[in-house]
Amino acid sequence: MTHATGKYTDFEGLPERAVALRRAGLSRRQIRDRLHVDNNDILNRLLEGEPPPAWTKRPNAKDDLRARARELRLQGWTYDRIQVELGCSKSSISLWVRDLPKPERRDPTEQAKLAARKRWEHELAVRDEERQRTKETAAREVGKLSARDLFMAGVALYWAEGSKDKPWDRRENVLFVNSDPGVIRLYSAWLDLLGIEAERRRYRVMIHATADVAGAEHYWAEVVGVDAAALQRTTIKKHNPKTVRKNVGENYRGCLVIRVSQGAELYRRIEGWWHGMVSGITSSVSSGKV
Repeated sequence: MTHATGKYTDFEGLPERAVALRRAGLSRRQIRDRLHVDNNDILNRLLEGEPPPAWTKRPNAKDDLRARARELRLQGWTYDRIQVELGCSKSSISLWVRDLPKPERRDPTEQAKLAARKRWEHELAVRDEERQRTKETAAREVGKLSARDLFMAGVALYWAEGSKDKPWDRRENVLFVNSDPGVIRLYSAWLDLLGIEAERRRYRVMIHATADVAGAEHYWAEVVGVDAAALQRTTIKKHNPKTVRKNVGENYRGCLVIRVSQGAELYRRIEGWWHGMVSGITSSVSSGKV
């Protein structure tokens, strides 16, 4: 065979040699230099059908996107969803996944339900953000409590949550039970303000038998700043199988009972403070005028 340049005297043997070099992992430039083939058209004919070795391929920035697009397509995602997720064009997505099976078309009713659920999830997220902002703003409005603030809050808190004397059951005990650690901390700070010594405070956990009793004991001991061994014997509540309890899970720690020993005099003062607060309500306060 002859050609325009007349340069390649052994053209019949060149294809076999070129293919062998290609399969040995040589690049086009290396093959060209080895065989002294300077004409690109001839080199293309010699290497036709032979893929380049992996090491000669330049890394493509879209390789990861392509792999992810194929993965999502196999999961049944549409072009629109993949485009939103990856931020690439539909034409690229179509090119990357055209050999994959098309996802099954959803029933229009199912699609409507899915769209409605996504809108509702978005709405819930927006509401949750607004709710959190409102709480944070309100917390900043309170600021640091003065001694009188804490005193008044403690009286109201005890009268709402603490044990109260009854005409038919005169006990006059200072007994407080709650499951909210924030409430317990405020109540403890109130006792500190009143000068109630730590030695007069008795702590006891109340919790269902199915819960983590030991974990709850250590949790409440840490909240009030005492050793778990200083707690009185825990009261275990038996579960009624007919009752569906919602206070379950790892965050359920029961309630903490705080009793002030020799508390009759303190109880009488608390009751007096409360009645004083009620009788001290003025018309300007009740009408919202400060």
